[in-house]
Formats: sequence, C-alpha cells, structure tokens
Amino acid sequence: MWRSGCARAVRIEGRQPLALKQVASLSRPLPLAVTVVGYVIAFSLMSLSLKTIPIGIAYAVWSGVGIVAISIIGLIAFGQRLDAGALAGIALIVSGVAVIQLCSKSQA
Repeated sequence: MWRSGCARAVRIEGRQPLALKQVASLSRPLPLAVTVVGYVIAFSLMSLSLKTIPIGIAYAVWSGVGIVAISIIGLIAFGQRLDAGALAGIALIVSGVAVIQLCSKSQA
C-alpha cells in the first residue's frame, strides 16, 4: 500500500517543476495554480504512505526518485546537461533507493 501511495506522490511531484518553470516569477497564474495543486496532492498522497513506512525511508525514496526524474525531464524538456559528477551522484542515489527497496524491512 505505501509503495503505491509513495509512487503516485513521486509521479505527481515529478511533474511540478515543469509547471514551476513556467510560473515566470509569479506572473502566470495558471502554471502557478497547477504547481500548488500538484504539490498539495503529492504531499497528501505521501502522508498516506507514512501510515505504514518510516518517514526517513519514505522521504529517501521520494527525494531520490524525484531527483532522477527531474534530471531526466530537465534533459528532455529543457536540454539541461549533467556533468560526470552529477551523473555519479545520481547513480549513488539510484543505488541507495534500490538498497532501501530491496533490503529494508522497516515498518512504521
């Protein structure tokens, strides 16, 4: 159950930087509204997963997967390139999330 709530939260949260980039210093109300509503939904879904998983693990998965997703979105949508150090750091993040998913038996 927590994985589906956490996964949905990450998917929704992962889209918000696209809208946030379009906000343009709060001068565009529609992207701002999309961003705010998206973050509210994402945090609500994440709070549901905290019923069955410790907050540290939930946040590690949330932020780790989010960083990878946003990096890929940045590359595809905005042409933002990552250097070797950034790619190495992202590889470590992916490894850490994999270890948590495969090895952790923590419960709330």
